[in-house]
Amino acid sequence: MKNGVQLITYPDSLGGNLRELRSALDAHFAGAFAGVHVLPFYPSSGDRGFAPLSYFEVASEFGSWDDIAALGKDRDVLADVMVNHVSSRSEYFRDFLKRGEESAYADFFITLDKVWSDGIAHESDIDKMFLRRSRPYSTYAAENGGERTVWTTFGKSDPSEQVDLDVRSAGVRRMFADAFRHFAKNNVNIVRLDAVGYAIKKPGTSCFFVEPEISEFLDWIAAQAQPLGIALLPEVHSHYSIQRALAEKGFWIYDFILPFLILEALFDKSSGALRCYLKTRPRRQFTMLDCHDGIPVKPDLDGIADSARARRLVDRCLANGANLSRVVSGKHKDSDGFDVHQIRGTYYSMLGCDDDAYMAARAVQFFAPGIPQVYYVGLLAGENDHAAVERTGEGREINRRNYSPGEIAGAMEKEVAQRLLRLIRFRNEHAVFDGEFAVEDCADDEIHLRWRKGALRADLLVNLSTNVSVIEYAGEDGSVVKYVV
Repeated sequence: MKNGVQLITYPDSLGGNLRELRSALDAHFAGAFAGVHVLPFYPSSGDRGFAPLSYFEVASEFGSWDDIAALGKDRDVLADVMVNHVSSRSEYFRDFLKRGEESAYADFFITLDKVWSDGIAHESDIDKMFLRRSRPYSTYAAENGGERTVWTTFGKSDPSEQVDLDVRSAGVRRMFADAFRHFAKNNVNIVRLDAVGYAIKKPGTSCFFVEPEISEFLDWIAAQAQPLGIALLPEVHSHYSIQRALAEKGFWIYDFILPFLILEALFDKSSGALRCYLKTRPRRQFTMLDCHDGIPVKPDLDGIADSARARRLVDRCLANGANLSRVVSGKHKDSDGFDVHQIRGTYYSMLGCDDDAYMAARAVQFFAPGIPQVYYVGLLAGENDHAAVERTGEGREINRRNYSPGEIAGAMEKEVAQRLLRLIRFRNEHAVFDGEFAVEDCADDEIHLRWRKGALRADLLVNLSTNVSVIEYAGEDGSVVKYVV
């Protein structure tokens, strides 16, 4: 995997399809991205690709496997596998509704008797679960006139569009193993394990990251990926101790804490909490500020920021136009009722569309050890799309607008977009970021981050009072160059 900045985008968000995405990369961002995370490009029945019908096809409106393979010729390609679920309209589930226990896919799904021996949902167990909907199961009409009730962690409809998979099933594991081989043939070399924390269902637990079963599954899937040269990135929104445990096992992890702490430092003009965190965090992480969902709060910041502190930041973001997703389960809210799961909006808008503050945030992200990712809306310094939220009723659409080729060109004329592109190139081109990292002592209204590799050096100095960021680095002749970000 290349140690450089990656782009996150939907397959149709930059130009309309995968071919136009490649054209945009060549026209506006040539050599800027070491990798591309293409959000789900499979045929899907909902949730903007996260209700997949199959992992062996590319949706025809996006392109073909040739387009995915072409993206991966000179850069890393990251693809999603929703290990927890598939579409309720998939061939697998439709056959199960038609044939019941006679279906070749009968063991793919989690009927209630797999969780409770009597086949009856126990309220005392449900109360302990980290729920993403009011009930963790849905009932579907079977073709023989009966009904099938199966586990459905996610989904806004009833019955849900997304049906959970039984990751203990030999058939499900065979499907994943086949999908990984198919990915490898088409230049996909990183797989994000979407919603993997929900994969194990066990009475008496939160049904989130249940040990030891989840570790056994992760070990199994790692054994499928490693011989194919595929790196794994488990997507786990949880208490930071779980992320650190994954890192200790050698997995790449997401830094879901950094976006909050950078915002807080810029809002409060105080770097203490951020600098303390940067000194102790694992290095083997993917960093991000924005994404297709939102900025994590609970449970990711539990034990790091108390509810009063989190509320202050949430209120600032709301004042700048953000909206919120919330924790469903009463047991998993704070004792004072604080229940914000994620803050939804563009990072640029959350910072009040302040160019210098935004560039300071990106500079800190790029200097933090790990693989930096930039979401496509953030790349173009996009602002909150309130009209899309109003039109669809979906809060996440605030940060999911699509750009035509002409709109991409127009956005790249903005000074802040050009400043960000220059910073991306700086992060990719300097070998010092393979060296040693340190957080330097400084005043509370400053941030000083340092990289050293032999004679190479790079220092980031951020003045939080003015939001001005300066990088000092060694030029080719050994002289010190000052780069105002």
